Amino acid sequence: MTQTISQDKVVGIHYTVKTAEGQTLDQSKEGQPLQFIFGRGMLIKGLEDALAGKSQGDKFATDISPENAYGERHDGLIQTVPRNLFGDNPVEPGMQFRASTDNGEQSVVIVEVNDDQVTVDGNHPLAGTELNFDVEVVEVRDADPTELEHGHVHTDGDHDHA
Repeated sequence: MTQTISQDKVVGIHYTVKTAEGQTLDQSKEGQPLQFIFGRGMLIKGLEDALAGKSQGDKFATDISPENAYGERHDGLIQTVPRNLFGDNPVEPGMQFRASTDNGEQSVVIVEVNDDQVTVDGNHPLAGTELNFDVEVVEVRDADPTELEHGHVHTDGDHDHA
């Protein structure tokens, strides 16, 4: 009997994700599928929604809006802070840092540096971006109890947690 993708199934997919303009952002590596336990929040919502109910061998394309991917961009997440907050660390546009905020730890990207100020952006780099996925489902199976307990897929006996 063919299994369909549903909560706590192990799923393997080959994928390519592009921007609406056609720029390839990521794809499954060197013939190795991306494996994950479905329904555990390991994928963006839009891709998980598109995979629900699919079976091994299914191939499809889906366009995912920003709100179902990495969210819309928020200007309030862009701010200018004093350069001295970075201490003696070199800072250049494009560098990423972890920042302590009122909402906990957050990744920020440096977008501009001048003598005494640094502008940082707390938006996800893909916020506001529509994503286009081409997907092939290559595996759907029941997760074993250890995978469910650990929260990730074990491959080729890879279940040692050092």
